[in-house]
Amino acid sequence: MRLFNCSHCGQRLYFENVLCERCEATLGFLPDRLQLGSLEATREEDTWRPRGEEAEYRMCGNYEQYAVCNWMVPIEDDHPFCAACRLNITIPDLGVEGNIDLWRTLETEKRRLVYSLLRLGLPVVPRSEDPAALAFDFLADTSAPFSERGKVFTGHAEGLITINIKEADPVERERVRGQLDEPYRTLLGHFRHESGHYYWNRLVRGTSWLEECRNLFGDDTVDYAAALDHHYQHGAPAGWQENFISSYATMHPWEDWAETWAHYLHMVDTLETAWQFGIGIRPKAGDEAREAVRHGFDPYREANIKTLIGHWLPLTFALNSLNRSMGHEHAYPFVISPRVIEKLGFVHRVVRGAS
Repeated sequence: MRLFNCSHCGQRLYFENVLCERCEATLGFLPDRLQLGSLEATREEDTWRPRGEEAEYRMCGNYEQYAVCNWMVPIEDDHPFCAACRLNITIPDLGVEGNIDLWRTLETEKRRLVYSLLRLGLPVVPRSEDPAALAFDFLADTSAPFSERGKVFTGHAEGLITINIKEADPVERERVRGQLDEPYRTLLGHFRHESGHYYWNRLVRGTSWLEECRNLFGDDTVDYAAALDHHYQHGAPAGWQENFISSYATMHPWEDWAETWAHYLHMVDTLETAWQFGIGIRPKAGDEAREAVRHGFDPYREANIKTLIGHWLPLTFALNSLNRSMGHEHAYPFVISPRVIEKLGFVHRVVRGAS
């Protein structure tokens, strides 16, 4: 994620900010520029301009009414919602106490996903423009009478990503993480994983990429329900780490792709954050003692997967070491094998082909 500065006073800003803490300027993210800007009100009602500019914007309806968003809409766009919020089909019932806080958390992580998709140049349009486009349902267990015993299952179906809103509750998410013995479970991870299913349909299914994808990830025509049952009855096969990024990826080729896709997004966005902070890795001992890795490049535009991996491995080693020094588990509890690097390289080529 990029870092930003207030154009009024120069204060460091972060992606989620709505107000500059130093000069109290109103802030808004401009998706057409992928920039967080400080704004000035115009003489027109509910219209804003980036400081010193003539371009005009309106606040997203969810920014203005509910304060769950900080994105803006160009004045020439008559849609009431921003590029991220217009992807929503269903939002939580705001009449239920606590749901607006859960929704705010969901929207924060969803906007991080949309930011990455836009940075990568991938298609992000609402269903009003494309009936098969990416869309979101944010549901509670009691709001899903069509599902098993009223329970919402986080998942994907032909472009529609459903997220159970309790995933935005860190206590509940941690309980499920322990129950399923998952070393890594985050809300942003859910968004990235489920988006992988959508982009498999859009970028791989029925294209010239499909044969190579099957050679790497396996036959996607294998019965999904049967594979799911087998995985939860028997678990991952022995030695799965040699070929898969996670145990869940072993369940079915679609899940292998989605897990690999999610890790690709983890990688480029975290590397961008390191790049923005000017972080470099220079180990003091061991085989890498003579080599320094400087994150002075744009990972979203890097052409070579080997360059990304060459920066990613030492960075995650440092992240894990810092976490352990603080008494926490590894921030990145994964091992990237040569086979997984090959799969990440395939995802990288598909993305660059699409953009």
